[in-house]
Amino acid sequence: MIEDEADLRVLMSDLLQEEGYAVESARDGVEGLRLIDQRMPDLILLDIKMPVMDGRMFVELLMARYPDRAPIVVVTAVESAPRRAAETGAEGWVGKPFDIDRLVKTVERHLRRPAPPG
Repeated sequence: MIEDEADLRVLMSDLLQEEGYAVESARDGVEGLRLIDQRMPDLILLDIKMPVMDGRMFVELLMARYPDRAPIVVVTAVESAPRRAAETGAEGWVGKPFDIDRLVKTVERHLRRPAPPG
């Protein structure tokens, strides 16, 4: 997950871990790419508006480095979230503020591998 708001990053991480998912998080696109250079995740939750490197630039660099990348779900507060997701090449989107059930269902729908039973 790549999210610049620390409280939201921790909340989303905790919620998804409670659902049985392993979560790694980054505060901006630069940090996110460093994590991905170590290991490609099964799904990328991506904020669009971030300092240092925004979501659009992150996706451009990710696609240049890794044509067979993980699915991307944009997590954004903009009103045009579906359009933003499509513009970045993301497979899905979740609006902020998000509903917990919607977040989990969106992750389940786009994840390459399901969460372990638990």
